[in-house]
Formats: sequence, C-alpha cells, structure tokens
Amino acid sequence: MKKLLVKLVALICVLALALPAATALAADIQSNDKAAVDLTYASDGYVRVTYKGTSTKNIKVIINTPNKIQYQYNLSKTPDGEIFPLTEGDGKYEIVVYTNSSGNSYAKTFTATADVKLKNAFAPFLAPSQFVNYNEKSETVKKATELTKDKKNDLDKIIAIYDYVITFTYDTAKAETVQSGYLPVVDSVLSAKKGICFDYAAVMTAMLRSQGIPCKLMVGYAGTMYHAWISVYTKETGWIENFIQFDGKNWSRMDPTFDSSSKGSDSAKQFIGDGKNYSVKFQY
Repeated sequence: MKKLLVKLVALICVLALALPAATALAADIQSNDKAAVDLTYASDGYVRVTYKGTSTKNIKVIINTPNKIQYQYNLSKTPDGEIFPLTEGDGKYEIVVYTNSSGNSYAKTFTATADVKLKNAFAPFLAPSQFVNYNEKSETVKKATELTKDKKNDLDKIIAIYDYVITFTYDTAKAETVQSGYLPVVDSVLSAKKGICFDYAAVMTAMLRSQGIPCKLMVGYAGTMYHAWISVYTKETGWIENFIQFDGKNWSRMDPTFDSSSKGSDSAKQFIGDGKNYSVKFQY
C-alpha cells in the first residue's frame, strides 16, 4: 500500500508539471446566441465584443459609462470580434449590442454589465482598440521603436514621434468624401504618409502607446469643426491635456493635423494656442 501511495504521489507531481502555469486570467464572458462580451480584461481598460448571430444587417455596440457618457460604435462580424475601450474610469459599464431591424431602427440583441475597477487610470490609454488598431507586428509599431530607440525620456520620444507624423500630407479629397463610420488603418496611413485628422491622431496614438506612453485620442470640436487630436502623459509633466510645444513659458497644443497642414504657420499656432478653441466630446 505504501509503495502504491508513493507511485500515486509521483504521478500527480508529473501531471502537475505538465499543466500550464496558472497565470492567465479566467475568462469572464457574458453571452447569448447572438453576441458575446468578453470582460476578462476589463480592469486593463477594454472589452472584446463578438457578434454570433446570422443577420446580414448592421450591428452596433453602445457603451453606457459610469458618468453617463454614451459611446456608439459599429461592430464588424469578424469571428474574433473587436476591442472597445473603457475610457471613463471606474464604475458600472453597460455594453449593449444592437441589430439593425429596418431603416434607422435597431433592436437590442444582448446586454452585458460590468462593475469595473481599473488597474490604473492609464490602462485604457495603453491598449489597442477599434479606433487605434495595432499589434506588435504592425509597421506603425516598428517605426515608433525606430524613432524612439535613442531617446532617453518620454518627452523626447513624444517629440520624435510628433515631428515625424507632422510630415504627413493632409488628404483634402479624403476629408471631403469620408463616410460616417470610417476607421483608420494605421499601417496604411503610415505607408501613404497622408490622411485626415482621425488618421493623424490614430497613428500617433498607436505609436505612443506601443512605447508605453499613455495617450488619449480625443474627438470633439475645433471651433465649429468636428476634429480629432491627442493628449499624452509623462511622469515629468503629468497629462499634457492641451499642450505640447514649450517655449520656456507656455505649451502649445499637440495637434498633428493643424501643425502639418499649416506647415507651422503663426495663424495655426495661434488657433492651437492654449486649447480654448477645442471642446472634447469623447476620448478613446
């Protein structure tokens, strides 16, 4: 009997060594037969939503946030789903999937809820998402690594990336024809070195996040024009919500689009100024 117990213990040890290390998070998925919401990484600032139904019509995701700001997205029908950020801090989020029924009408397909406690306030602004879609193999990430390899601090890295992105050409024709629901493909924008405000902001956000620098893609109004720009964080300065260029006394807003299309003109710098001409509606 003693020998049998020794053999059993040995067998258990061998099996235990063969098992993968229990370091991965247990999946936290809420679903029905039409949609699934993976909340596993909600504390990292994002969720993955997947459509499982058979409808050929448009699908939307609406995220109701703790501070009552509502974010609306289109959802593709890719089998891996899409990542959406939780950018409004800790609290209760409601993620609702809707299916187009007819015309502009949508029917609720599935609802998931999560009481989110972020690992830290920067988490949503360090990860990829539908609007800022990249991975470690992206050319955008490779370029960011190249631009920042010799830089000693985050501010130098930010400036190196900014100086590169503002060499892009503003795509006036695209701006005049772009459709609602347009999403930047950062590697395509990088290759063309051309785009609209959303493209500029998405590329720069992807570059900075890939280098571990928190970055918000901001969407709102510049004067009366709907516009996208960015805000970044450094340990030395905290959140640079409105500014980036420093003349010894003042920062001026980091807006790659205006700086690029204006070629650094005084009138553009005056408009960018202290941020008074900007009104934030959403942050991604």
